[in-house]
Amino acid sequence: MNHIKINNQKAERIGKIYIVGTGPGNLDYLTPSAKRAIERSSYVVGYTTYLELISELIKDKRVISTGMTEEIERCRKAIELAKEGATVSIISGGDPGIYAMAGLIFELLKLDFKGYGAIPHIEVIPGIAALNACASRLGAPLMHDFASISLSDRLTPWEVIAKRLEAAASADFVIVLYNPKSKGRVDHISLAASIIRKYRPATTPVGIVKQAMRDGETIIITDLENMLTYDIDMQTTIIVGNSQTYIWLNWMITPRGYIVR
Repeated sequence: MNHIKINNQKAERIGKIYIVGTGPGNLDYLTPSAKRAIERSSYVVGYTTYLELISELIKDKRVISTGMTEEIERCRKAIELAKEGATVSIISGGDPGIYAMAGLIFELLKLDFKGYGAIPHIEVIPGIAALNACASRLGAPLMHDFASISLSDRLTPWEVIAKRLEAAASADFVIVLYNPKSKGRVDHISLAASIIRKYRPATTPVGIVKQAMRDGETIIITDLENMLTYDIDMQTTIIVGNSQTYIWLNWMITPRGYIVR
């Protein structure tokens, strides 16, 4: 067994947790490192929908799946198994460090650590995030500075989200909107659009991508004035251009500044 020092206290490290980003869900976009981590794991823990997308890779594994909003339970189970000596992959769609499981694993370990105890080995395996996947489908909308904002107020008060939207829109960031609309949050996307419209013209390019790189993918390029006329749900990521973003042919492009127009 290996040992580490935390705050001058010796902590025993037993077992291992791979925090694995599986990207969009299409196995063609799963990194070799992610595949190796899953192969090396005795247990695979994750949200049922994400596990179904990688079912071919985990058919011989001991699988623990839970539903939406059960993130803490998943992470606690992975930690528990690792402390018992197992090698565990906890699965995140996209990248595990972006609105996903990596932070929660570390927070729970810190919360449970009392100065001495077992700390599993941790390895974070990055994946293609939704903003990467969607940007690639739209062209090159993220070539300059951008801000990523989730419209879900399940963990963040709407007042904070609105303040961040104001700041990003007024600073002329390209804005990536995660979790734009759900059955319980039908108005947040229209509120977000109205905030952005205070600082951007109606003709500002907007990309709407649903199910990026999965079956049922849809790609729409429109503008701020018309974006709310399209079907938007929790499987959708929206990219709102900045003052320089333009549409050429069927691509959405934000110039970096290499070419003076």
